[in-house]
Amino acid sequence: MYSIHSVKLKPLIISLIISLGVGGLSGFLTRNNTNNMENLKKPALTPPSWLFPIVWTILFILMGISAYLVYMSDSNFKKPALVFYALQLAANFIWPIIFFNFSAYFLAFIWIIIIWLLILAMVKLFCNCSKTAGLLQLPYLLWVTFAGYLNYSIWILNR
Repeated sequence: MYSIHSVKLKPLIISLIISLGVGGLSGFLTRNNTNNMENLKKPALTPPSWLFPIVWTILFILMGISAYLVYMSDSNFKKPALVFYALQLAANFIWPIIFFNFSAYFLAFIWIIIIWLLILAMVKLFCNCSKTAGLLQLPYLLWVTFAGYLNYSIWILNR
């Protein structure tokens, strides 16, 4: 268990910069195309657009904290856990570009399934390193599940 006194600030800050940086860069690269969502038919459960950046910021913070906990662990699963973390982070980076910049909703749906599977593997590996790290990723897994529903619905409604 980690206490406030055992937190190593430098690796924690680096971990947060990586996760928030990936999310921020992806958002920056898609910023001019997110307005296209207003013209699409959307499912009934679509949240307001202002909610997405708030939720994603929280999720990227949780990712950074979890990756830090895994990095600081002495588990044999640390290396594969961080590899899956990097893979899902890279896949997550690409999804908004496919969805918003290219409006390739079917491809984005297939891509989000891949992301979901990578997150599931990451959660399992994170739990092997730090139960807290794995549990902190459950909101992310749930949100990507919901995002998959939204992506699928938008693809179906706008074919």
